[in-house]
Amino acid sequence: MTDETIFAEWREAMVIEQIERRGIRDPRVLEAFRRIPRHEFVPPALRSRAYDDGPLPIGKGQTISQPFIVALMTSLLQLKGDEKVLEVGTGSGYQAAILSLLAKWVYTIERYDVLARRAEATFKRLGLKNITVICGDGTLGYPEVAPYQGIIVTAAAAAPPPPLLEQLDEGGRLVIPIGDYLGQILQVWTKSGGRVDYEDILPVSFVPLRGRYGWSPQAWERYEENDFEADE
Repeated sequence: MTDETIFAEWREAMVIEQIERRGIRDPRVLEAFRRIPRHEFVPPALRSRAYDDGPLPIGKGQTISQPFIVALMTSLLQLKGDEKVLEVGTGSGYQAAILSLLAKWVYTIERYDVLARRAEATFKRLGLKNITVICGDGTLGYPEVAPYQGIIVTAAAAAPPPPLLEQLDEGGRLVIPIGDYLGQILQVWTKSGGRVDYEDILPVSFVPLRGRYGWSPQAWERYEENDFEADE
């Protein structure tokens, strides 16, 4: 049995046991998780754990989120296929890869150049052509191509950054974890009639959002660099 066959079996088990059985039933979302090889987005030393039911370190103190959380956040955007989506916090690139199969175009922002370049190389290797990677401050969004029908933030903020709410299209949805290292809640913010309202979904645990409208190192518990750095 080849490695790819084993990974395919693990991926199918992940979709059934970790995602579908926990209530994610959108067939487009489930198919995206079946198609994207999660093991391509983790450090080589961790590939045997790529389909585990939990987050994994990817370098720079960042993580690739638990598969269920990625699936939940994806499903909360309620994508139909013609949307322009902004992701804040590229990280490994796994979330953006999933979104690329569900939306028309994905713009993803990463503050660490080494992670941005690594994710971009993975997208190219997998033939994902509808993703634009930007290295910069994700809390400022990417106004050049706003508005967005969906915005997803993969790090915890004290409150939704104002530029992201401004760049959210009418009827659009912003999925973001709100809180600090003591506790966070995943929220969905929607814009209607120029107003924004939010709904609490469930408790989560994310690394801190950094940038102008993010957490400062002094205001957040210190995150140690992990053992799988891949700085160039």
